[in-house]
Amino acid sequence: MPHWIKVQSYKHDGSLHRCWESNFLLDDNDAFFITASTRTRVVESDGRRWFSKEPAVSFFSKNDWYNVIAMLKDGGVIFYVNLASPTMMSEGMLRYIDYDLDFKLFPDGTILTLDEGEHERHKRKYQYPPALVKAIELATKDVLKRLERRDYPFDERLVNDLYKEFLAVRDRK
Repeated sequence: MPHWIKVQSYKHDGSLHRCWESNFLLDDNDAFFITASTRTRVVESDGRRWFSKEPAVSFFSKNDWYNVIAMLKDGGVIFYVNLASPTMMSEGMLRYIDYDLDFKLFPDGTILTLDEGEHERHKRKYQYPPALVKAIELATKDVLKRLERRDYPFDERLVNDLYKEFLAVRDRK
């Protein structure tokens, strides 16, 4: 049954990185937790608080090393991909470890790689084990292929349909 849920991201050492306080859990299937939000309050590890600017539908993979925030903007959907551990439900919250390497897919098909320096710094700081480094490398290749082919969940129509579903369910509650 759909309901509101918190999402927490952590760093490799287990420290809290960021918390999204109100996401609506639309689906919990074998592969993904799917959430939607309009403007959700975000709390950073240093206590700063801010609100997300645009509506979003997010796909938190249970098995693969990434999650996706599909931001609904006036010019179309922008997909933001976090390389991260598979997401798990724990104590009623979605939780994952953020590995800092990110990608952005724009409506025109442009793909940007973000935060490579931060990822490299944290790889050294937290001494990622070889198996983890390999998992992140494989995830990077997989995500780039998915972005280029616009494989699930990188589908603007899907995101818009899920967001409409969220608005309908939310408004009935």
